[in-house]
Amino acid sequence: MRLAVTGREGQVAASLVEAARGRDDVEVVAVGRPALDLARPDTVFAALEAARPDIVVSAAAYTAVDQAEDEQDLAFAVNAVGAGKVAEAAARLGVPVIHLSTDYVFDGTKDGAYVETDATAPLGIYGASKLAGEEAVAAANPRHLILRTAWVYSPFGRNFVKTMLRLAADRDEIAVVADQWGNPTSALDIADAILHTAARLRDDRNFAAFGVYHLAGEGDTNWSGFARHILDTSRAFGGPHATVRDIATADYPTRARRPANSRLSSAKFASLFGWTAPEWGEAVGRVVRAAGCDKLS
Repeated sequence: MRLAVTGREGQVAASLVEAARGRDDVEVVAVGRPALDLARPDTVFAALEAARPDIVVSAAAYTAVDQAEDEQDLAFAVNAVGAGKVAEAAARLGVPVIHLSTDYVFDGTKDGAYVETDATAPLGIYGASKLAGEEAVAAANPRHLILRTAWVYSPFGRNFVKTMLRLAADRDEIAVVADQWGNPTSALDIADAILHTAARLRDDRNFAAFGVYHLAGEGDTNWSGFARHILDTSRAFGGPHATVRDIATADYPTRARRPANSRLSSAKFASLFGWTAPEWGEAVGRVVRAAGCDKLS
């Protein structure tokens, strides 16, 4: 089975390449710029056609949440038009598309975990562009799986885990928001879930349960609790550590508003595909151990 994943530098793309390393049953080809540039729709089909995929994983995205408020056209070009072109290319090649989306399609006002049928209401440009991308993917390719995830981290790229470890190396105390809640999700686990799902699509030629699914780490926490666990794990393995001080969202203003509640229920995905992410704290420990604290800084 051959998967083409868009983006070379992204956390999910890098995790997929790592997950497929040494396996005989799957090959992952990362396709990115300049050959495939989502801001240049004319590049998409040729790049994916050359990769000869059995399944396309649409992981590349514009993810600068605050910057998107000032770059609306670029965010929509990449996350909406570009994502639609990837799904369209997969349809032309006769293969399914697995598209990564985000908790930012919700406004965060729900009390409990969001399910797939909850109404979407993005707070900012990034979330709006990703929601438009979901719609473009669904319209372009009926054989689509849209996987919404949240609070993604990994040994690769830029993410909250690496930021906390870098800051802890330079200071004794870090102020972290304590009134936003969600499911920390390892990109390594997302990659494992995608490979599991891809195998199902390969083996079940009559698969008909295409649509939107939530895929996030098990259990929830707030950002400060996430930070404490990262740094406690780091200290246990001889890495940097700092005290975490709780602050409110109002004390840390950002250009774009964040959802106060980003909890996602992954029950639908687990029920259909028989795969559940590890408990979030356990998954954080694996990332810190796998990468080595010195390599994450």
